[in-house]
Amino acid sequence: MTTSEEPNRCSICDKTAAKCTCAGCKSYFCVKHFNEHRQQLSMKFDVDIKNVQEELLTQINQLDKPITPSAELLSQIDQWESETIENVHERAVKLRHQLTELVNQDRNQLINQYKILTNEINILKEDDDFAEDDIERLRTTINQIQISLKQLVTPSKTKFMLVENNQIDWNHLINVEEKPKLSPLYAMTINPNAKWKPNGDTIAGGNGAGTAINQLARPSSLYIDHDRSIYIADSDNHRIVKWKNGATQGEIVAGGHGEGYRNEHLYSPTDLIIDDEQDSLIICDYNNLRVVRWPRRNGKQGEVIISDIRGIGLTMDNNGSIYIADNKKHEVVRYQPGERCGTVLAGGNGSGNRLDQLQCPRWLFVDQNHSVYVSDNENHRVMKWIEGAQEGIVVAGGHGLGNSLAQLSHPCGIVVDDADTIYVADSWNNRIMRWPKGATQGSVVIGGNGRGDQPNQLNQPTGLSFDRQGNLYIIDQCNHRVQKFHLDSTSCF
Repeated sequence: MTTSEEPNRCSICDKTAAKCTCAGCKSYFCVKHFNEHRQQLSMKFDVDIKNVQEELLTQINQLDKPITPSAELLSQIDQWESETIENVHERAVKLRHQLTELVNQDRNQLINQYKILTNEINILKEDDDFAEDDIERLRTTINQIQISLKQLVTPSKTKFMLVENNQIDWNHLINVEEKPKLSPLYAMTINPNAKWKPNGDTIAGGNGAGTAINQLARPSSLYIDHDRSIYIADSDNHRIVKWKNGATQGEIVAGGHGEGYRNEHLYSPTDLIIDDEQDSLIICDYNNLRVVRWPRRNGKQGEVIISDIRGIGLTMDNNGSIYIADNKKHEVVRYQPGERCGTVLAGGNGSGNRLDQLQCPRWLFVDQNHSVYVSDNENHRVMKWIEGAQEGIVVAGGHGLGNSLAQLSHPCGIVVDDADTIYVADSWNNRIMRWPKGATQGSVVIGGNGRGDQPNQLNQPTGLSFDRQGNLYIIDQCNHRVQKFHLDSTSCF
């Protein structure tokens, strides 16, 4: 029996005279409708690419003048120059030129990227040789340039720093260098067999609950800076304190005026992050139902950037978007830079234990793919919401309240390494758990020795973080202290 292949039909008129194929959408067309399709595609190219390109050109043209370095850095240079008078005057002139070149490197690179983009657009348009995927790719490139441009027109105060050399070599006494970026926690590689010393060192607090600068009162979370200084949300003291590495007392850097609602007050802050680009702290001001930005240098008061939200945990992704766990609405909300109204990414369907629900979400972690990990506190589980998903995945716990290795009890702080291994503060079980990707149960890495204040015990741990050496820092909330557990290097071989 002989069979013949059915002829291709035009995707518009359904006739069998479909002799033309679009390389982009892979559809078949008759000659008439193929020409119409090309005309529509050309119009789409003009709307999606050419028009936006012209808008981008207007913005690019605003870069015709070199970017002026920050007044703060120039002031430091001027002060140094006046103190060393004529001996360093020539060097100061060279430094200004060096700094201007550094701050304009990104500008020059951006202009070059735009030239390359323009050349490609012109060639594609002239040759009429483009398809839908070309438009999508070019649109993505334009979006990336727009994001870089937005960051460029608001110069960072902290991208560069002065590095002094006290040698009497005037050509190297002071230099301008780009400040190294602190790599995000999701980029950390932690040996899957890593162990930590069972006894922790108290590096902040530990002197009972109180308001003295060597005390804490039910601290909630912490953030580790470049120099291993730790910033602590000292919740019941309504302040943020900074403890330098090795210090025996802290320094109040935000709040500290008692509970209150004015801009110089905080009221039970629960979490914080450092925004290096704007040299500021971003703080969940829990009982004031707001998120505030507080300058790190001589900051006297905060600026409300998000209001009417009962946020407990917050974090920031690599695009500068802020994610907040709203404990009242049982949802996680993302605020892109400049937004006042956020987008619900997880939960938002009322309190409950379905996969599309959360119940009192607490701490957050966002990985490089913008997947959100949530400590779903009252559901005793950790959920992972892939970007764009309508429901989450249980990645730790989820078997009800309990203390078995498959269970959690009111989980709080979470960190996820580059192998998707989860470290979670299993608060009411007074332990830190490690859950490898895909595991049905975790293992205890810190604590688990009952509630107490001994070096190997915890009392309702909440926040946790790692330094770049792999040491583990834990907010031991009800012991009013921060514990540092040193990595046992012998376990990593």
